[in-house]
Parts: sequence; C-alpha cells; structure tokens
Amino acid sequence: MAALQAMRYASERSALGDQPVVVLTDRLAHRRLCIAQHGAALLNFETDVGGAMFDLADGYRDASEIVARPGSRFAIMAPFAGRIADARYRFDGQLQDLQPGVVGSERASRHGFVRGVDFDVSALNADDDGARVTLGSAAIRPQPGYPHAIDLAVTFSLDAGGLTLEARMRNVGNDAAPCFFGWHPYFRLAASLVDGWQLQIPAQTLIRTDATLIALPGAAAYVPLDDAPALDFREPRAIGDSILDQGYTDLEADTDGRIRTRLRDPSSGLGIAVWQERGVMHAFTADTASRDARRAIALEPMECMADAFNRPECAQAIRLEPGAERSFRCGVEIELS
Repeated sequence: MAALQAMRYASERSALGDQPVVVLTDRLAHRRLCIAQHGAALLNFETDVGGAMFDLADGYRDASEIVARPGSRFAIMAPFAGRIADARYRFDGQLQDLQPGVVGSERASRHGFVRGVDFDVSALNADDDGARVTLGSAAIRPQPGYPHAIDLAVTFSLDAGGLTLEARMRNVGNDAAPCFFGWHPYFRLAASLVDGWQLQIPAQTLIRTDATLIALPGAAAYVPLDDAPALDFREPRAIGDSILDQGYTDLEADTDGRIRTRLRDPSSGLGIAVWQERGVMHAFTADTASRDARRAIALEPMECMADAFNRPECAQAIRLEPGAERSFRCGVEIELS
C-alpha cells in the first residue's frame, strides 16, 4: 500500500527550450506545477476542471519570456518587494543609494535582486505526503546601496491541499540587514477578462499611494476601507471595471491562521484562495501589462508593504540580525463550487 501511495506524487527535472525547469505532479488529483530555475518563477499550475486540464497560472510561456521577464510574472521578490522610493533608503543611520549616478526618471528600484538569477536545486523529492523542490540562491550579496549578504531558499510543495511556497532568508553577513519577501503571481480562471470574476480581500485598510505607487507619508498612507468603498473587497464582489494596483493591510485570518484572498469565476464555479500567514496583499488587475491586459490578476502576498525600507513602522519587521533566519509562507488552494 505504501508503495502505491508513493506513486501519487512525482518530482523531476525537465526543460523548456534551453531553460531548466522542475516539474511536480499529483497524479491522483491531476495537478502539475512547473517551476523555472531562472528566477524560481512558477510557469504553470495545471489542475483538472471538469475532466480537462486548466492552467491557473498566467506565467511565462517560453524560454525567451523566462529570460525577458515581462510583467515579473510569479517573480520571487527579495530582499524587498515592490518599489523603493527614489531607489534610496536609510538603515541604521546610513543613507543607501541603490542606483548611484542615475538621475531623473531612470531612477527606479523594484522587486529585489533575484528575478534574473539562476537558482540551484538544493532538494528535489516526492513521498506519500507530496512533491517538493527547494531552490536556493546566494546572489544577494553586497552591492551598491545594499552592503549585506542574504542566503535565500524557496521551497515549492504540491500536496492534497494545493501549492505551498516557503521562503527562508538567512543573514550571513556581519551586520543587521533590511530584508523582506514577496511573491508576484498572476492567476486566471477563464479565457475572459477579469471583470466578471469575484474578488474577496479580507483587509480592513487600504494603503494609499501617490502617482509613483509609493505610499503616502505617515498615517496618510492608511485609509479605512469604509472610506474607500470603490476599492473595498471585504465581501466577495465582481471586479467589474475597477483598476487595481493597490496594497491592502490589517488582514484578517481564518480560524486556522491562514489569511485567504479569494478569486472566483461565477460562470464556472472555479476559484482559488491565495493564502498567507501575515503581511499585506497587493492586488493588480494588469491593466498596464504588456501582454494580455486584464486577462489575469496578480494577487501578491508580501511580508511587508512596498517601500518598507523607508517606513519607520516597518523597521522591526524588516530587520534581520547577523546569523538569524526568517521565513514566510504562502500558497494557493483550489476551490470548486
């Protein structure tokens, strides 16, 4: 019996063109994950819907897109997620500039340092409980504006509950470092526009930003959703013509400790729950995407808000002491009705 059960899950190396990938399979539930080693980007999350395989992930389609990274699809964002205002921040009294010598509109720093990194496969296995791969990188090392060293390991697991992603960041430098984790996945539930899909975000507060998508200073950044009804998705409702590129905070967890942002296509009953254990949720309807605008929605679990390096209220959450390790867990559950 144990041998038969072990056959449910499989993990293997493969390739998409010239790009190495890892494939995790649940044969019983008819689910399949494909993850590129370049950027540790999820490419596919296929599942059986009504007897046919459907890909929930709107990821990179071929080897050239894996390298070009249009839209930062399923990007691993570390040691920071989102944008850093003017590519500058201050940490432990030291002003840091991530783009020395760059001026004007060319100054832009976003989504961390590992989107273009080739991760190593440090573990790949399958057993009675699931299939998993751990992708590791030592690419976060001292560089202009970031004089710190962080080892990053990202584990993707496929089991009966769906997809789990666990990121572990260890400070291997000699000084405290600012760092936090985020994930930039794009999901689709049908071939249609997102307008008819229902969205629910269990947040109490909207993070208000300026035209550059940087949060407003101080308390002005935090708006109760009672005061922003057009962006209030506390109860499930159709996305409609809403244009979202918004962070949400003060997230409420379910009784099991997971915070679930839900997306559902009422025409098919197919839905997903993007879960996280803490942090903020950023929702993006991909209106400015270079490919297939408004045909997928990015639901981004993040350990802290964008520009956290410049937010005094985030100082403790982003601080990682020498030798210390911090982890962040999120994932995707499939819901059918």
